[in-house]
Amino acid sequence: MTAAPRSPNVSGVDQTPLKTLLLDAIKESGPVTFERYMALCLYHPEYGYYTQGRDRTGVEGDYFTSPDLHPIFARLLARQAAEMWDMLGRPSPFSWVEMGAGRGLFAQDFLSWVQSALPDFAPALDYVAIEPGPRQCARLRERLAEKGLAGAVRLLENLEQLTPITGCFFSNELVDAFPVAVVTRAGGHLREVYVAAQGDELCEKLGPIRNPAVAAAVARYANQLEEGCRVEANLMATQWMRSVAEKLIRGFVITVDYGDLAKYLYTEDRPQGTLLAYRRHLESEDTLSAPGQVDLTSHVNFSALIDAGNDAGLELTGFTSQQRFLLALGEANQFADLYDPDASEVENLKARLKLKRLIHPEGMGNIFKFLVQHREIASPRLTGLKYGNIRL
Repeated sequence: MTAAPRSPNVSGVDQTPLKTLLLDAIKESGPVTFERYMALCLYHPEYGYYTQGRDRTGVEGDYFTSPDLHPIFARLLARQAAEMWDMLGRPSPFSWVEMGAGRGLFAQDFLSWVQSALPDFAPALDYVAIEPGPRQCARLRERLAEKGLAGAVRLLENLEQLTPITGCFFSNELVDAFPVAVVTRAGGHLREVYVAAQGDELCEKLGPIRNPAVAAAVARYANQLEEGCRVEANLMATQWMRSVAEKLIRGFVITVDYGDLAKYLYTEDRPQGTLLAYRRHLESEDTLSAPGQVDLTSHVNFSALIDAGNDAGLELTGFTSQQRFLLALGEANQFADLYDPDASEVENLKARLKLKRLIHPEGMGNIFKFLVQHREIASPRLTGLKYGNIRL
């Protein structure tokens, strides 16, 4: 991994309320780590990107997720959930906990399909949606009520409110939104990236790594970091995985996100790391522009999630691509779940095109990975993992 050192980035940031707060705080107390900056940008109680209750996904948002494209994504996951329920001995309740439920599209499609296509499973299903913040929860309640599903979902603001469950924890594009520390090698030494003030603008500044856990993560997963190169350390992801494991009595954890195992993620073709900003479906490496108004994200180190799960008592069930997982689930009935009753041929064609986008190997099919872990079930063989692990 070689790259020229990156000079401090001075950004002509958009004027936002959060920018004003950040500049005032930095001028008074000094630079903050990028991890702290990212946490405020995304989760500030009033001005954070994820706490404002805005539409983040879909045509009117800043990016698309798989549930935005077509209900087939949730329908196939519902079939996988029913198989898990059967493997566990058909417990009642079987809790399906969606973490980061967003607008509720996945919950809506999952529940509707279970009720119509999986009548044996439906009475046992306990659907729990976790979405932090009162604004998001209010919008999610409204959506579910409009679809007649308000009584079918338990809505919580955080994982701490959940009692331990038997079932499955599920997340889709959650971990990539956790704040990350950014580390570079400068002058032969590891240094952490801070956000500082330069006049009335935000800029980057290098400083010492004050949290030993950050240095330990870099040493474990990116120990070949070369001069001028950058890497992210997502400590919150491993803490989250341990918290999830503590809440699982028996069952599974499914984590869907873009990223890879560390040995494929931290390579010479990513000398500046994976950190990006998204706004109106455009990506940028300028993470200091319009704080609170853009999504900040980094690729997920699935090796760290696997290791954290192992430490907390979770076993690795499998790790595969979205393409392989969805194809394995859909081939049993030749993707009949894709089509709605009485749909026209034109509508069916549009559905097939959307499915292609979900599974195409040069797009979402290979970018997104499925990590499945389990507890207290012997060597489960899930249909979604039929085609085996990738690149373990």
